[in-house]
Amino acid sequence: MRASYDAVADNYVAMVGDPGPWQRAALDAFAEQVRGIGPVLDAGCGPGWVTAHLRDMGVDISGIDLSPRMIDHARRQYPGISFQVASVTEVNVDPGSLGGVLGWWSWFNLPRDVLPTVVATMAGALRPGGLLLIATHRGEGEVQRTRCYGDVPVSWTTQLYEPDELIAMTAQAGLELCADVHLAAEAPSQRPGVIICARRPAG
Repeated sequence: MRASYDAVADNYVAMVGDPGPWQRAALDAFAEQVRGIGPVLDAGCGPGWVTAHLRDMGVDISGIDLSPRMIDHARRQYPGISFQVASVTEVNVDPGSLGGVLGWWSWFNLPRDVLPTVVATMAGALRPGGLLLIATHRGEGEVQRTRCYGDVPVSWTTQLYEPDELIAMTAQAGLELCADVHLAAEAPSQRPGVIICARRPAG
């Protein structure tokens, strides 16, 4: 998977634009609520656009990504933010150390049996009142990808999730649901999306 994301990184930066008003609204609400709770980890930051957006909104944030090429883009564009090459399945996060964790269109390539463990680990890293924000593709089953972003050859699997699946994962990890936003597909070639936000209880 790392090799595939390295291969598409340059085209991804050139082709992927503004996430649109509904996604920006979710990010802005997240930023408003996590400011002051603690540092935030963008776990799967890609070229760092969302990381930088949240930084500009006053969030103390850093980013990690599996792809060294994506991190090269992030470091070049946003030198004031800490970006590291790391997998969300292997990164070391201390319990109760974070005000927020972002899995923004980046966790759908994880094997289906791995995602609950990642959610639980990131939930455990939250301070009381901290938020986990997940955005991903909505649906059932999985989609095999062999070419994308300018017809670049890739090899990855996109896992699709219904909102109730993600809500159950966050609840099992001890979090309380804050928001469940459904996004319609904006083009015939795209899939609908879902944004889930859940909070570590304060008490």
